Amino acid sequence: MRSALQLALPLALSISLAAQAPPRATSPAPALILVKAGRLIDGRADAPQSNVAILIEGERIKAVGPLAQVQGQAKGARVIDLSPLTVLPGFIDTHTHLLLQGDPTAESYNVQLLYQSIPYRAILAARNARIALEHGFTTIRDLETEGAMYADVDVKRAVNRGEIPGARIFASTRAMAPTGMYPIVSDNWELELPHGVQPVDGVEGARLAVREQVAHGADWIKYYSDRRYYFTPDSVLHSWVNFTDDEARAIVDEAHRLGRKVAAHAIGADGIAAALRAGVNTIEHGDGMTDSLMDVLVARGVYWVPTVTVGRYVAGPRGGPWEPMVEHQRLAFQRALKKGVKIVLGTDVGGFPWTEINQAKEFEYYVQYGMTPMQAIKSGTSLAAELLGQPDLGAVTPGAYADLVAVQGDPLKDITELERVRFVMKGGVTYLSQ
Repeated sequence: MRSALQLALPLALSISLAAQAPPRATSPAPALILVKAGRLIDGRADAPQSNVAILIEGERIKAVGPLAQVQGQAKGARVIDLSPLTVLPGFIDTHTHLLLQGDPTAESYNVQLLYQSIPYRAILAARNARIALEHGFTTIRDLETEGAMYADVDVKRAVNRGEIPGARIFASTRAMAPTGMYPIVSDNWELELPHGVQPVDGVEGARLAVREQVAHGADWIKYYSDRRYYFTPDSVLHSWVNFTDDEARAIVDEAHRLGRKVAAHAIGADGIAAALRAGVNTIEHGDGMTDSLMDVLVARGVYWVPTVTVGRYVAGPRGGPWEPMVEHQRLAFQRALKKGVKIVLGTDVGGFPWTEINQAKEFEYYVQYGMTPMQAIKSGTSLAAELLGQPDLGAVTPGAYADLVAVQGDPLKDITELERVRFVMKGGVTYLSQ
């Protein structure tokens, strides 16, 4: 048996060595940045502020207020002088497709799924994440990969790890539709073609699909509530509903049980109604919105993401009901605004090419459709952050992420200024400065 002395010697030696060891290096304090803003639209207030200072510590905002007041806390801070510009929170686009490069026609969609590998599409997606950031969109919700499996999660991880510059991404991976109800669908039964979504059938299949997507990194769950849109003589835009009510409810219930929210592609009145019965959190597109459906959205706090830009882009090439759908949606938008529906900015970029149209065009359409410029700005900042459940995004306020955009003119007088950003910061890092 070992003596007490033998047992005590190793302990005494370790204490002695610890006492002699040099102190461990500590992480340096986060760098301070003082941003001088000539005019600030903070994303929440109803009026802008003038001559404001924003103190940033690391990736978050530490203080916001009059320059003289904030400067006292900014000893040693690096100064970014944006006093000639209007500063806003980083924009948020709640409906994007990083893995898609425009699909106005079936042919343009099929070419991408049939002739482009997922690695190649992921390279383009990384480029698109940077385009979004350079246009001022510091955060996006990417609503499915269109046949590229879970590649949106890979792009998200690369951005988060600093491997590539890009917008902050909330990913929804594959989306869902029943068998045979989403392209690519072929008359040749001998061929198994790529699926643009995850085919899902039955209640148990619906629950399993949600679990698989969450396991692979989905922040949101998306499903296709309808297809085949048509007008009836009473000017109502109808659609064919994809899932049974039991299947749709299973998707939503399982997603909510696992702490995920659900977005539903729902264009016609029938698809919107089915999605609301299932308990979804957001209605995407919603061209066939009726007054009674708007009342349900208001009562349940469901958000509407109208994606005006893509609707106008695809109307001509697709023809049929798509052209009158544009005007139908414009009128519904105006009525929804009066009813107090929560309308949130989402563009469906990817449905139109990332390289052709600036996502900020959506702000302009919202003003044309009846929003004030301030309402439009909030739809793409603080209200979008509310949709995402992220109170530390979409506003210039202490504790929020230091996501800032600056433009030369006054977007409250000319909303198109948001299409010409001069400065972009995400998480305290400057990515664009002109």
